[in-house]
Amino acid sequence: MAKKLPKVDVVIVGVGWGGGVIASELTRQGLNVVGLERGKERKTEDYFMVHDELRYALRYELMQDLSKETITFRSKTSVRALPMRSYGSFLLGTGLGGSGVHWNGHTFRFLPYDFEIRSKTVERYGDKKIPDGMTIQDWGMTYDQLEPYFDKFERMAGISGEENPLGGKRSQPYPTPPMKSTPSMKMFAEAAKKKNWHPYMLPSANLSQAYTNPDGISRAACQYCGYCERFGCEYGAKADPVVTVIPVAQKTGKFEIRTHSHVRRILHTGKKATGVLYTDVTTGEEIEQPADIVVLTSYVFNNTRLLLMSNLGRPYDPNTGKGVIGKNYCYQVMRGGATGFFEDKEFNYYAGAGALGIVLDDFNGDNFDHKDLKFLHGANIAHTMTGLRPIANNPVPQGTPSWGKEFKANSLKYMNRTLTVGAQGASLPWRHHFLDLDPTYKDVFGDPLIRITFDFEEQDRQLAAYLADRCGELLKEMGASKVEVNGKLGPYDITPYQSTHNTGGVIMGSSPDTSAVNNYLQMWDAENVFVVGASSFAHNSGYNPTGTMGALSYRCAEGIMKYHKSGGGMVV
Repeated sequence: MAKKLPKVDVVIVGVGWGGGVIASELTRQGLNVVGLERGKERKTEDYFMVHDELRYALRYELMQDLSKETITFRSKTSVRALPMRSYGSFLLGTGLGGSGVHWNGHTFRFLPYDFEIRSKTVERYGDKKIPDGMTIQDWGMTYDQLEPYFDKFERMAGISGEENPLGGKRSQPYPTPPMKSTPSMKMFAEAAKKKNWHPYMLPSANLSQAYTNPDGISRAACQYCGYCERFGCEYGAKADPVVTVIPVAQKTGKFEIRTHSHVRRILHTGKKATGVLYTDVTTGEEIEQPADIVVLTSYVFNNTRLLLMSNLGRPYDPNTGKGVIGKNYCYQVMRGGATGFFEDKEFNYYAGAGALGIVLDDFNGDNFDHKDLKFLHGANIAHTMTGLRPIANNPVPQGTPSWGKEFKANSLKYMNRTLTVGAQGASLPWRHHFLDLDPTYKDVFGDPLIRITFDFEEQDRQLAAYLADRCGELLKEMGASKVEVNGKLGPYDITPYQSTHNTGGVIMGSSPDTSAVNNYLQMWDAENVFVVGASSFAHNSGYNPTGTMGALSYRCAEGIMKYHKSGGGMVV
């Protein structure tokens, strides 16, 4: 028998960016909120003087223990899915702050095209441009509707940047100036302008200068140490939930965080949730937390999995195309870049920051004509200086032996003479790409693992090849003596790291027939359940997802307050 606790106004499942934003907004308006986090507590002091590449970057200190819970993967329904036993394609964070602690800090806004992708594509090219089986759909809202929430997230986080000349209109400039421009970034900008492209500084959650946000949270400027991705920031310069929104919620006295609390079910009667059931992983005790409102704010896979295990919402069926929970899983197309080797220039590539870079969007979204191309959408093209740590980076030209005298000579020669230009491509949904519960494999509690069914399509291969050529053109214009273009995209391989930008599974839209949540992220099938995160994305854009996820979190908080004050019903 589970121990039953007193009811609260709101219980949130997962205390990362989504959970932190929701908690800070609701507690300031008087609601009592409990945040359940399955990992441990974290604070900035944990990372003082801890520049340990082996511990964090290669042994995954901040990540989920795959021996206790993982995912299973298959490329198509006719093959058996197998568990991911070691980290490869993506990294699953755990602990207070979630992935918001170990991210790089790239904070883009999705393009206006993204939110109306089907309508805009049909309007420009006709419906025959959309391949059979591709399930792109409009998101149920426009960029202009979401713009004020983008602005709110950026001001809270202190995003450093400059206006994207090809992006959506902004109501205000970024709250802090762009980061420093390095010699190689200036080379990129000059080369791009010669081709009449439109470079701009990458929008960064690594502060360019000291900043105090509207909530009164003060943070120091980035020191360009190069230890961002897979690390917590010892300076607090990288915006993360632990140093921004969570302290605001705690200050109200209305937010209780319970770490080591693994939520296993959403409890519900009919179409309304009554609370959640979780296990205290330190004692094994089962605990029921009743609540008027339940908000799922965990990672993509966990949001989808928890709904499926709780029998809440209609599971997606790829055979019929009916159902919504698990639908439109997307990833990211990270192939499509180029490497340039320089004989007469040297660069300091070991200093940097997670979101230090320069980018262009001339080939992103529908900013270019797709009429004669065999793909939709595109990618941002960027040159970043994130800090190449010495264990994991050793660039040598193709054809170099993997050991011996020539390998050593080329390693020394090119360690400071190599630049990369990469393309981060959109991933569009297909009827046969989805998430469901694995019928065979279970976690340490005996619950089924989430199963991914996904592979790259011809759409992705065409996109990768096209963008790789553009990256190669830039490097040649930048003066590289040798350029290696990586435009070949084979079958999806879950083994090498690519991107932690998983999206979909609980997607938003304007109809319960084709989406799981409305544009306030409120479930159509359970009015007092809200689902926050990139799980709501109907596809993945040619950008990192955090900025758009943060904006939707603020909009969701507004929707929850509307729901609370009205006493029920769907929020409009």
